[in-house]
Amino acid sequence: MKFGINTWVWVSPLTTGRLETLAPHIAELGFDWIELPLEGTEDIDYGRAAEIVRDSSLDVSACVAMGPDRDLIHPDASIRENGMAYVRDCIEAVQTIGGTNLVGPIYATVGRTWQQAAEERAHDLDILVSNLRALAEYAGDRGVVMGIEPLNRFETSFINLAEQVIEVVDRVDHPSCRIMLDTFHMNIEEKSLGNAIRAAGPRLCHVHACENDRGAPGSGNVDWGGVAQALNDIQYDGPVVIESFTPDVKSIARAAAIWRPLADSSDALAVEGQAFLRKQLA
Repeated sequence: MKFGINTWVWVSPLTTGRLETLAPHIAELGFDWIELPLEGTEDIDYGRAAEIVRDSSLDVSACVAMGPDRDLIHPDASIRENGMAYVRDCIEAVQTIGGTNLVGPIYATVGRTWQQAAEERAHDLDILVSNLRALAEYAGDRGVVMGIEPLNRFETSFINLAEQVIEVVDRVDHPSCRIMLDTFHMNIEEKSLGNAIRAAGPRLCHVHACENDRGAPGSGNVDWGGVAQALNDIQYDGPVVIESFTPDVKSIARAAAIWRPLADSSDALAVEGQAFLRKQLA
């Protein structure tokens, strides 16, 4: 198991210049892994990013940022196609930077919630499965795996539970379409974090670790004992990445509802969270 951190803990958007200072800093803090948010496809020179990450001896993944014009199940076909184009760009970025996992809510705009009848949901699921299958084939040809992430009810009304994402991934039925689970969202939605992880089983390719308030793992009320036992039960040996957000960047703080500091500093959140996770999960 490798332990990593998402650069959203310090900065948004991530640029090549900021990566040049953050990557060695993250390595100095003792992490094995760095995760790059791909907010804008022009923010980072991916060839240079590959060099920076390699020079810092870090493994790497990337996460999507599904904005209003990036939605694979939107009623507007042009928005759906723009979402597909964005995800294809992200897949190419992961290949270039030398990673494997591209993770996040690769289905709909974060923050878009809507009421659905059963037949409407079935229709949208058909669209999503078709689009994800095409993206999985594209990713597979490039050595990339997508980890599809359930979000909590306040960020999407479409996929909130492990059982819902399992249905989608099993229907796509492609080795490059798997599951990512995030303890923050799970703590809101799942009856049992451990049972959700066990249900995902070998489909699980990526874990985001965060407290119930988005703070450092170990500082809140997430059932980390249940998480540790379940990961052990399924013999999970993939990345565990701390994902939180800096309150210093107002745009992302508003988007993630970060209204107060979650730790004494970003570095403190990183150091304390990593120490807890290594003790609890390694």
